[in-house]
Amino acid sequence: MSTDPFLDRLQRARTAARSLATVTTAQKNAALAAIADAIEASVPQVVEANAEDLRRGRESGMAEGLLDRLLLDEKRLQGLAAAVREVIALPDPVGQIVRGSTLANGIQISQVRVPFGVVGAIYEARPNVTVDIAALALKSGNGAVLRGGTAAESSNRVLVEVIQRAISSVGLQGDAVQTVDEFGREGATRLMRARGYVDVLIPRGSAGLISTVVNESTVPVIETGAGIVHVFVDASADEEKAAAIVRNAKTHRPSVCNAAETLLVHRDAAERLLPRLARELQEASVVLHGDEGARSLVPGLGAASEEVWETEHLALEMGVRIVDSLDEAIAHIDRYSTHHTESIVTEDYESAQRFLAEVDSAVVMVNASTRFTDGGEFGFGAEVGISTQKLHARGPMGLQELTSTKWLVRGNGQIR
Repeated sequence: MSTDPFLDRLQRARTAARSLATVTTAQKNAALAAIADAIEASVPQVVEANAEDLRRGRESGMAEGLLDRLLLDEKRLQGLAAAVREVIALPDPVGQIVRGSTLANGIQISQVRVPFGVVGAIYEARPNVTVDIAALALKSGNGAVLRGGTAAESSNRVLVEVIQRAISSVGLQGDAVQTVDEFGREGATRLMRARGYVDVLIPRGSAGLISTVVNESTVPVIETGAGIVHVFVDASADEEKAAAIVRNAKTHRPSVCNAAETLLVHRDAAERLLPRLARELQEASVVLHGDEGARSLVPGLGAASEEVWETEHLALEMGVRIVDSLDEAIAHIDRYSTHHTESIVTEDYESAQRFLAEVDSAVVMVNASTRFTDGGEFGFGAEVGISTQKLHARGPMGLQELTSTKWLVRGNGQIR
């Protein structure tokens, strides 16, 4: 092992990952069951550690949206344990045959799924990610090295200890999950430079954090993007559907990346629908910023500057714009979207099909709340993040997205 404490930790994760790559699905599922049980048994300790993080966050002036992400109470911990158990029920991707054939000379070739090796993650104020990534990495045969940020350091420390003990309790190597939080910002920087120790790096957090990791990392990165998410209410939209979808997309949990940030309304539906939509949002304490057309229909709205369309608010705040056509809505989305999630509310089949085909985002929806862009909702049990890039993975990332492939070739003495 290295005499460098940081590299030693990465090397231990790598050694454990090599072992994990060959264990059976039953062994991995036993470890996941142990993790779920251990989380439930450790609720008091985790909540106490989380209270320390919340206290520091409030004292430092952390925004309410970030405090909400940081919070771990008994209900959320029970939800995390349930998500781990859902991963148990999912098919193990390791060893799955993607494609294969027998060549004319009798050589058999097959492409199979294999673990990446060690997955690194850098994230902010989201201790739930510690559990999600550890569970998905374990089931897909990967080690995990986690940098969860100073804001959640106490919570993450306890969670990693709980996870390591649970993995070890079933005879696997607890070193498969590591945290480098204690190394601070230097640890994050070194993790980005840990090529040869870490096989892929996944950032989750603010646009600034993601940009830093993408631009500075020498380790391959799967980019998860910020969520400037749009809902477009088309001319034919049903009033009840529009009201329910817009309200849910903005207010269900405004601090997360799949919450809507911009409401676009077709001019032909604006007079009919916008006053009700605005009233229901305002009754839910949403601060609305409208363009000139929206302000003419809803007196008292604040003016929407260019900054409004470019901002992921992560709070009860939203931009509202009236557009003349589906084309104008798509053009606005193309200009300002972070290519995360967009939804259209419409009763017109052609408009729906055009929106699905022409909007270039990881998830595009018709008549559904953007809050459904989520690994758990998509049936993945949990998610590593929501990828907004186009290479390797796009959208919510589950088990398959934490694997690569290799080719297996079986011959009987053939030569070329």
